[in-house]
Amino acid sequence: MADASRVVLGLGGCVDQELTLTADVLERLVTDYGIAAAELAAPPSAVHGERDLVVSILGYVAQGRGGEHFVAAAPALETFAGRFPHRTTLGGTSVRAGILLSRLGVPSTLHLVSVNDTVRRLLPAGTAYVSSGVADTYHPHLIVQYHQGLRIRAGDIDVTAPFPNRLIYVNDPANSALLLTGDLGDRLGHADVFLISGFNAMRDAAELDRRLAELRAHMRRLPPAAVTYFEDAAYHEPGFSRRVRDALLDAIDVYGLNEDELQSYLGRSVDLLSADQVADALTAVHALIPAPTLVLHTKYWAAAFGTNARRYADALDTGTLLAATRYAHGDDFTDADVDRLRRQPRRPESVAFAAALHERLGDRVHCVPGFALDVASPTTIGLGDTFVGGFLAALVRQEER
Repeated sequence: MADASRVVLGLGGCVDQELTLTADVLERLVTDYGIAAAELAAPPSAVHGERDLVVSILGYVAQGRGGEHFVAAAPALETFAGRFPHRTTLGGTSVRAGILLSRLGVPSTLHLVSVNDTVRRLLPAGTAYVSSGVADTYHPHLIVQYHQGLRIRAGDIDVTAPFPNRLIYVNDPANSALLLTGDLGDRLGHADVFLISGFNAMRDAAELDRRLAELRAHMRRLPPAAVTYFEDAAYHEPGFSRRVRDALLDAIDVYGLNEDELQSYLGRSVDLLSADQVADALTAVHALIPAPTLVLHTKYWAAAFGTNARRYADALDTGTLLAATRYAHGDDFTDADVDRLRRQPRRPESVAFAAALHERLGDRVHCVPGFALDVASPTTIGLGDTFVGGFLAALVRQEER
């Protein structure tokens, strides 16, 4: 395939400032801000400054969970990033997926809401994109990752991360508006695959409803055989998640989410290696989100659940392989890294889980076990985006065959 018009990836993108948390900086901030352990049990729902940001981060670290939040005070993001070594990258599910597709030789067209010199410099050469922005804007997102075992001890706080993960903090008016280009429908008229992501950043209900109606109108141009993949995320306004699902669900073929989003919908934790608990969770979330196929990607496995589960077997495996490669080798992984990892064994507990889940749910589910990896300093940023990119690449190649 050599036609970028056949894969359209939207709807927004961003510049990321990536950093890895360290105990010394966090302990100093806990002391300077006088943060107490009791605050971590109920972290602020709105992040108004750097103190709130630190409380929010520590609450997630204690649970080993990931998340995403709007930050009302944009300068707090720059202040916090300046306390750590950090690097500038491109982010957003669609952009990271598009960069991976480019590496795999699958052209695509990105729908962006803003560009700037950093975006132009970091996009792969020859990347096709359109932007709804009328002028350059620059509102970097703060992306923090932390490693398993990170321990913060200060005052009465003593927390240790049980798992590695990543957190996203944002103040980005362009992505909050999520304007669409007027010719999006024309572009979708040629598409085999359409990725929808980014609505989680919107914060105005009336504007959200207008944008959803506009997108529905554009999507009427999609060919009947096109596959529409929707990737979920943590909503800055949690109540908007239902509005987006109600507006788009009947036009979505595959609805993707991770374990944090699953557990948030259910309002309870789920043992991801218990076939009984996961079967119940998949059944419950599918009742809430009745897309033809749900795709759940987790740190232990990835699974498709629905009427077309087997159709996505290769896509699940490709997404899992590439996300694992990024976890182990970061942004700069090579084809040789992918080939080596492909030959590594799968996690024994995940293999047993996949068999038990199939026994419980039958052909309604297809589960791919994750790889057995022991990485001292893994990359936790962009794993879901990489999974999506690998999943879509396999779909495109499947359509070509």
